[in-house]
Amino acid sequence: MAKVTRDMIISDILKLDKGTIPILLDSGMHCLGCPSSAGESLEDACAIHGIDTDKVVRELNEYLADK
Repeated sequence: MAKVTRDMIISDILKLDKGTIPILLDSGMHCLGCPSSAGESLEDACAIHGIDTDKVVRELNEYLADK
């Protein structure tokens, strides 16, 4: 099973499973197609957007575990 970590690049998370998109959008991360997503870690993106990284990681991993 794939597992998301804080230091993963956003585009790599999207490549794991397209079902992660709604989770990221619902958390407030609306820049998934932006060039920064190709080189920015989940932790960095969450910090920029004022989002709780641990909550997003938990939600993403719960989604992936339930597949």
